[in-house]
Amino acid sequence: MVQSIASVELPEVLRRSGVSTLYAVVGEEDYLRDRAVAALRIAVLGEEAPTGFNDDVFYADEVAVDDVLACAAEIPVFASRRLVVFKALDKLSAREGEKLVSYVKQPVDTTTLVLAASKLDGRMKWTQAVTKQSILVNCAPLYEGQLAGWIRQEAARLGVRPDDEAVQALKETAGESLYGLRRELEKLAAYVPADRMVQAADVDLLRGTEPGASVFDLTAAIGGRDHPRALRILARNVESGEAPLRILGALIWQYRRIWKVKDQLAAGGREGEAARMLRMDPHTVRTFLGQFSEAHLAQSFQWFMETDARLKGGSGSAPVRVMEGLLFRLCSRPAATPVTPGGGRTVTPRPKPSGSRPLSNVRTVTRGKRPVR
Repeated sequence: MVQSIASVELPEVLRRSGVSTLYAVVGEEDYLRDRAVAALRIAVLGEEAPTGFNDDVFYADEVAVDDVLACAAEIPVFASRRLVVFKALDKLSAREGEKLVSYVKQPVDTTTLVLAASKLDGRMKWTQAVTKQSILVNCAPLYEGQLAGWIRQEAARLGVRPDDEAVQALKETAGESLYGLRRELEKLAAYVPADRMVQAADVDLLRGTEPGASVFDLTAAIGGRDHPRALRILARNVESGEAPLRILGALIWQYRRIWKVKDQLAAGGREGEAARMLRMDPHTVRTFLGQFSEAHLAQSFQWFMETDARLKGGSGSAPVRVMEGLLFRLCSRPAATPVTPGGGRTVTPRPKPSGSRPLSNVRTVTRGKRPVR
């Protein structure tokens, strides 16, 4: 039976049960994967172990599997165990992957082999063998409901105390990237005195966002079908260094929240809670949400997927032009059609606003260079 644990649980599991010989660290969240590998390194070698002594790191698109396995077979020097990390396993060819099968069935007792990948194709025999024989560490992206807890946990480690509005602002500024969130928290730790709560204004100041250029302002422009204003907000963000893919990720995140709030209000939720989530006056919430019909939200997620594919796949158009085209479509929709009891309006089947896998992942923008961690 496959043993699977969440990445956030790994340090406690290691303290309680010790280390094993084989781990598969799998999931699309880079930060969680890197933290899991770091936790395994500490458990195997200790916190004071020098880099490169009884530990080696390989990448599947750079070395042959035979070289990795030869390293894993080496005896540790002045230690009871050595660590071998094999990253980017999803880039391994089927032929090379088959070479792992015999090892994972009989791993070397004095080596901890960590196989890391953003995802694995479960149809391949070698990936089935890896997941069956390994302790699987799940590093999937966090759900939106988990982000606030994660932010507060990481903030506590850095000595930062964000209030509720600051937590919401942090979720907005970093979009889907935990590395982005971590960097914002590190800036806040250096800027805000330890005896003061972090406020949303601190987050906006350190991010350097111009007033009127946040994702909230962008969705307000879209809601009002103000195409020129939406383009100005896009231009401001690009000029300040934001990547179009990151802007798309933040916009998708905001649309998911809009849909979620609409559902909550329809189920009898309070306008005050909706206003807090959307960072607006409670008296304007229903008017704002009324600008986003069910049909528009459903259509928007189709446009988001198309734009995401064009930005990631190299469509031949400049990324800014791709985003401009998306904003034009979002702003050019017809006014929302009121829903009347017994009316015949057809609503397009909608995707869930918060799924297990985000439509856009800004981490793909930063994979050109591998950071040293």
